[in-house]
Amino acid sequence: MRKLLPFGLLLLMLGLPACQSRDRSAPALGEAYAGPATLLLRKDIPLQAPVVATAKHGDRLEIIQHRRRFMKVRTAAGTEGWTEDHLLLSSKEIADLNLVERRARTLPSQGLASTYELLNVHTEPDRFSPSFLQIQEGEKVDVVAHVLSPRAPSQPKSLLPPRPKTAPRIHKQADAKYQPPPLPPAPPVPSNWMELSRTPSEVAQSIALDKAKAKAEAERALLTDDWSLVRNAQGQSGWVITRRLYMAIPDDVAQYAEGHRITSYFSLGEVRDGDQVKHHWLWTTVAGGDRPYDFDSFRVFIWNLRRHRYETAFIQRNIEGHFPVLRLPVKFSAATARAAPATPSGIEYPGFSVCLGNGDSARVRRSYAFISPIVRFAGQQPCENSGGFLPLESVSGQAAPALPTSQHGSPSLYTRLKTGLGTLAKKWFNR
Repeated sequence: MRKLLPFGLLLLMLGLPACQSRDRSAPALGEAYAGPATLLLRKDIPLQAPVVATAKHGDRLEIIQHRRRFMKVRTAAGTEGWTEDHLLLSSKEIADLNLVERRARTLPSQGLASTYELLNVHTEPDRFSPSFLQIQEGEKVDVVAHVLSPRAPSQPKSLLPPRPKTAPRIHKQADAKYQPPPLPPAPPVPSNWMELSRTPSEVAQSIALDKAKAKAEAERALLTDDWSLVRNAQGQSGWVITRRLYMAIPDDVAQYAEGHRITSYFSLGEVRDGDQVKHHWLWTTVAGGDRPYDFDSFRVFIWNLRRHRYETAFIQRNIEGHFPVLRLPVKFSAATARAAPATPSGIEYPGFSVCLGNGDSARVRRSYAFISPIVRFAGQQPCENSGGFLPLESVSGQAAPALPTSQHGSPSLYTRLKTGLGTLAKKWFNR
């Protein structure tokens, strides 16, 4: 009997892990998705706890426990770990992110941009949203949209489904032969009982606190962030802080920005000057500060072969421009050709179009023909998207159908004289 005792203890020790492995796992309270590019799951809530697993962006996770702003989740492999709730995405947020990416693929590029340092790409135009991608230093991405977003504190997420409402319990009173008489109604509480309970020092402190809170809320309401929607070479799209980007237009053109920020740029053709190849450029710029529109000026630069430098061929300031700016062939109409008899009508030229607004009025898309080295107005029509920064249906790529030309009558004598004098001034005085 004594010889069998150690053997029985050994079997008991071997059987304990098998019994533990049969323990049922905790039920799932809800589902979430990993927000960052790499989500670290820790064994416990403190940051010093060891990492037990990692999840990639978009991986589905099961929520099994919730403590304030921390969530315990389970991966597809069955590993459980803790993370913060703001690093998780709900199924709706994942669907919205996929929709933004699909829309961004249809939007025309407004120019290439780069960064001087590592830049995080966010799922939403919000500082507290997860960063699921990074732009490396010197990497070029397409800028496709722009939005002005108010700066607001992080809000708790509702990743868990609401708890079902339970019916209130009805307490049955024991039957008694004699019921006690009803209690008399309680006297009403004074409406200003809070004020009556406070001391003068507490009243002064409360007034000062209310003023400071109102001032902080007013300042917070004025704070906004300028965000740009970018698309990398792999087709992934996300939001970045606009001021962390710089447009990758050549320096010999960017030097004429005069302190304004370049928001988009396009090549209108190239010309060979000796062994150099130079481009004619269109750019849009905006003055300092956050603006609800995308640009307030656009300008066309041409390369002067005689002087070997860039010169302004056309400029328009003090406007409210909205993306997208389109580079497209423009058919110069006969009505517009009357203002410039030397220009043949009915011929397609390289050109561009801009969407302009004026406060609450309807936006119009104005098209211009680039008849090197002159820029001519070629007509207008309502913008294809009068509101919102991401139209569901947009022009794909840089090429787009030609816009219908203006149907106005022939210009007046004053207009023809003004146009002719302007052309001569640009030709003689280079302005």
